[in-house]
Amino acid sequence: MTTTTVSVIGLGYIGLPTAAVLAASKHRVIGVDVNAAAVETINRGRIHIVEPGLEEMVAAAVASGHLRATIKPEPADAFLIAVPTPFKESYEPDLRYVQAASEAIAPVLKKGDIVILESTSPVGATEKMAGWIAAARPDLRVPVFDDAAGEADIAIAYCPERVLPGNVLVELVRNDRVIGGITPSCSIAAQAVYASFVKGECIITDARTAEMCKLTENSFRDVNIAFANELSLICDRLSIDVWELIRLANRHPRVNILQPGPGVGGHCIAVDPWFIVHSAPEQARMIRTAREVNDGKPEWVIDKVRAAVAELSGRRSGAPRVTCLGLAFKPDIDDLRESPALAICERLADIPDIEVIAVEPHIETLPARLAGRVRLENFATALQATDIVVLLVDHAVFREGRNHLPSDVRLIDTRGLWTGTGASPQDRS
Repeated sequence: MTTTTVSVIGLGYIGLPTAAVLAASKHRVIGVDVNAAAVETINRGRIHIVEPGLEEMVAAAVASGHLRATIKPEPADAFLIAVPTPFKESYEPDLRYVQAASEAIAPVLKKGDIVILESTSPVGATEKMAGWIAAARPDLRVPVFDDAAGEADIAIAYCPERVLPGNVLVELVRNDRVIGGITPSCSIAAQAVYASFVKGECIITDARTAEMCKLTENSFRDVNIAFANELSLICDRLSIDVWELIRLANRHPRVNILQPGPGVGGHCIAVDPWFIVHSAPEQARMIRTAREVNDGKPEWVIDKVRAAVAELSGRRSGAPRVTCLGLAFKPDIDDLRESPALAICERLADIPDIEVIAVEPHIETLPARLAGRVRLENFATALQATDIVVLLVDHAVFREGRNHLPSDVRLIDTRGLWTGTGASPQDRS
């Protein structure tokens, strides 16, 4: 690949590790982010997120001169866009960050450049990105989806990430990548970028299929998690240990039920299925139902806490203390995006006459939505000064906590970490 300078737009949980891996592969990398504090931190060889091994890699890349961060796009040979793609209140995809990134890089694009969207996006987003670039740079010939034979000055493609937080640096290199260009020549150009640092297979398709592939992967996982979560509701109604039930059912050679939890979080699984539902509402019936099951699970947890509070209030005076173990959306990371644990903690803070304590070992300060309403405590202190414990995230540091829990504390274990029979932390939402 002749590309020597790569610009990564968005230096968050995906963009920064990608920039670091590219730099480690000896590309000259220009990271771009609107967060000036993050840019300054990176340029000091430090990081503003939690990801094992990332700080050492960023420090080495900055020291060697292969990585530099800035708040304004600069000329490069390839541009990788990794910005947020949330949805609006009606579950309509919100592409304003992708549009802003596209318009920001447009002035510095030149003939022969490659623009790749990595942000999880609804079908057609890459074509919209091409339209935004074309509007900003009428002097450039931009590829058109249904014009495979047409000549273009730049290549535009889509390549979604498919990494696991906590193992991002390994999976960015090891995992296969699906690369979809607006035209076949765009696919080939983008494939060359990833082949320079990816050891997995770089598989070519078209942009729409690549977009749908990412959404399909996460919707598949969402549906399977919803099955486990619905089982937990049914088992609770029928007084059955759902953890024991799943352990037994999974002894069947062709059954692999996942573990239930308090809901589904993160920017991918909790969001991506809605992109499919929005695009094809009449056809995506199962995908919609799975989202509704998983989105409804936090309310079930809150009802359990309300019942425990009511029971305590009838036996003692004073405000019951409720401790929420974990705020992140999955174990052993600091990512709170779309976290059901965070949403549950926030809802519990709305209940009058109770005191809510949060334990999240991967953050130093509470998010603004909890500040002044919830107290952040360390694990040991919280366990010794509580009435109700709600285990929401199965962080590794919590594994042995049951041994230190006072016998009179009411436990609501949504992960089966302390009460599950044979439960395994792998594949939990």
